Order: sequence, then C-alpha cells, then structure tokens
Amino acid sequence: MRPKDHCQPRTHFPLHLSAGIVAFVGLMSCGPAPTQNGISDPYEKQNRSIHALNVTLDKAIVRPVATGVDKVLPTPVEIGVTNFSDNLELPGRVVNDLLQAKLGMAVQNTLRFAVNSTIGLGGIMDPATKMGAPGKATDFGETLHVWGVSEGNYIELPVLGPSTERDLLGKVVDIGLDPLKLIIKKPAHLGLMATIAAKISDRGRYSETIDSILYDSADGYAQARLLYLEHRRYNLGQAPSESTFEDPYAQ
Repeated sequence: MRPKDHCQPRTHFPLHLSAGIVAFVGLMSCGPAPTQNGISDPYEKQNRSIHALNVTLDKAIVRPVATGVDKVLPTPVEIGVTNFSDNLELPGRVVNDLLQAKLGMAVQNTLRFAVNSTIGLGGIMDPATKMGAPGKATDFGETLHVWGVSEGNYIELPVLGPSTERDLLGKVVDIGLDPLKLIIKKPAHLGLMATIAAKISDRGRYSETIDSILYDSADGYAQARLLYLEHRRYNLGQAPSESTFEDPYAQ
C-alpha cells in the first residue's frame, strides 16, 4: 500500500467560500469609489412623480401627525425615542464597520451598543457618548462606496424619499445583515416601529427646515435632490464642507 502523505491536507477549503473571499479581497483592493460631481438623474420624470406623491403624503399625514406629537411629547421623550431607534441600528453598523475594515469603529460601536443597552435602559438614554464612545452612523451603501462601487443615478423612493442606486441596494442588504435577527424573534417589527416613531419625531423637531425645502422652494424636488446628494457625499468624505441639510427621509 502507498503510505499516507502526511503533508497533504485532510480537508479542502470549499470552492464557493474561496471564491467569496477572493471576490471580497478584490473589492477591498479597489479602494473607495471616485468622487462623483454633478447630478445624474435620467429618471427625473418618474422621480418627480414620486416626489409629488411623497409631498402629498407628508402634507396629509406625516406633517400633521409629527407636528401634533412634537407639541404633546416633551423633548426628552422625543430624544429617547430617537436614541432607542439609533441603538437598534448599532449591530448592523458594526457589521458594516467590519466589512469596511474599520476595526476601531467596530469596537467603538460594539461598546456603545453594550453600554446603552444596559446602563442606558435599552438605548433610551445615551451614556456611551459621555463615556467617550459617540459612535458613527454607517450602512451598506457606504460599504459599497468603500469597495469602489459608484454612486449611480439619483432616484426618489416612495415614502423613503431621496436615494441613489447604490444606496437603494445598500438599504436592501442592510435588512439582511441585521444581527438582531439572531437575538430578537421579530426584529423587523421592533425595528420598523422604532424607525417610524423616530422619523415622525424628527419630522416634528426639524419642521421649519423640512417645510422650507418641500414647500417654500421654487422647485422643491431640485432642492431636495441637490441637498441630499451634497449631504450624502459629505458623509462619505467626497464633499469639501458639511451641508446643513437635515434629510427628512434619512434611514
């Protein structure tokens, strides 16, 4: 009999996993997407129709509800709602930090989640910021940017509002990347309710700014589009100065 070759590995690395790692390393080596200037909006006609729908929904439902809630709820309660929603997003941010190879930020967001989920009473309070772990928002849209995927065309989504093709894909992937699905039985319902409550609260708190964009501009669609892209590009390190735009639809 032929003696066993002890140098030969007993197991083989799965081909599909190997291909996935090679693809991941290849994407990481591409570097961030190049800075995109100007506006690419080939779907403007459809986008304007959706924008008109969003404005109608805001005028008929979102704005009256948000204004009423803002008048009834004390500011600390509204801040608590926003903090709770933000805390639920932290595990997903940690995943994206790791995918972007930002290990320090992943550790900080993990620490932030642990502290605010315990001492902060489930995230209602934010002691982590005072302890030096303010955290930083991120998403899979930013991960794609880090991997070199370009912004793509501008699009406006029903209810969700301004976006880009890259960020739309990012929103979809973020749902599947949410680690809370392994912890909470129905995280989608909890996260959705928290997000809706936080957005309604923010709509009331930033009512003057949002109203000036949606209702006081000569062309509300063009204004929202410009400010959204400016704000997003700044957050990705692609714009020279910070926008003052408060995105009414930011997720």
